[in-house]
Amino acid sequence: MTQRVRMGMVGGGPGAFIGEVHRLAADIAGGIELVSGAFSRDAEASRAFGAELGLSPARACGSWAELFEAERALPEDERMQCVSIVTPNDSHADISCAALAAGFHVICDKPAAGVLEDALRMQQAVTDSGRLFGLTHTYTGYPMVIEARERIAAGELGEIRRVAVSYLQDWLSREEDTQGSKQASWRNDPARAGESGAFADIGSHAFNLVEFMTGRRVARLAAQLRSVIDGRVIDDDGGALFELDNGAAGMISASQVCTGAINALRIEIYGSEASLHWFQEEPNRMSLKRRGEPEQVLRPGAGVPYLSEPALAVCRTPGGHPEGYIEAFANLYQAFAADVRAFPAAPAQPRGYATIEDGVAAMRFIRAARLSSEADSAWTALDGVENAAR
Repeated sequence: MTQRVRMGMVGGGPGAFIGEVHRLAADIAGGIELVSGAFSRDAEASRAFGAELGLSPARACGSWAELFEAERALPEDERMQCVSIVTPNDSHADISCAALAAGFHVICDKPAAGVLEDALRMQQAVTDSGRLFGLTHTYTGYPMVIEARERIAAGELGEIRRVAVSYLQDWLSREEDTQGSKQASWRNDPARAGESGAFADIGSHAFNLVEFMTGRRVARLAAQLRSVIDGRVIDDDGGALFELDNGAAGMISASQVCTGAINALRIEIYGSEASLHWFQEEPNRMSLKRRGEPEQVLRPGAGVPYLSEPALAVCRTPGGHPEGYIEAFANLYQAFAADVRAFPAAPAQPRGYATIEDGVAAMRFIRAARLSSEADSAWTALDGVENAAR
């Protein structure tokens, strides 16, 4: 096997859902070894958790600052090469900037930061360091999402006219859910979640999916964000009209209070010649529809003759053997690890994972949505929102 990439982790300790997902994804990707980490704000809990993961006591650290200092002191062929950051939104910027300055590549959970200004600070740190930065927008790792992007880029849909995307959940649909878990409590705290709740947490995924699949940028939007459940101080529900940079129209919904919706991410893209339809809860099925013709159902699988090379490259099993969320996550880690191994050679294009530029774009979307909502759903351009008052 190609030499393993040595990875550290910040966050993802006891009670954290997403940290275990990242570790599983890295394991499935192969060629990545977790060698160090700082997993909790509690130093002793962090060290104990590192021991549970089988790390050397010297490399299970009590804080991220301790982690970076200890790893830098190791010989270059022993120290971690990259760090996975899986903490709440408010700490992404400080940890990422410190890691980059210390010479480590960064792969970070989304959104990039809690507020746009922090994402811009991260972007400058990436530029200054010359290191790699990846953002884990999971759903772009699915073979059928990649196939959609390839077919749209090839012109199979014709001119893109309209996009409809929604991401609906119900895990915060009751008042008691706010205090029901560690994950719920920080998402209702603006100091930790940032300037948005549901629109940042899952709306950023929906936004990223639109730009990834269509190859277009969202130019402006008119949004309504609201807190449905009493006691919530940031949005748990929202929607927006938007316009792409080619003039195409769109609608986006993001909510965590839609009773009965588990993880219902759905996207429909309509062009002048055809349309594509994909639903995340059935990720191995994509519909291609044309006027006056039967619906065509596309499915992934290694060696499937009608798939593009980029989609085939991330199919892990033969046709008829379903792949899902963890495998999609693993595809992001696999692409990032390949770029770490090849560094300082320029990353392959397309990278296979979201970049800091994509992260900044998502934060502009979140800022524009909040400003629009505060201005009674006024149309708001994404360009220049960093100059508006927070």
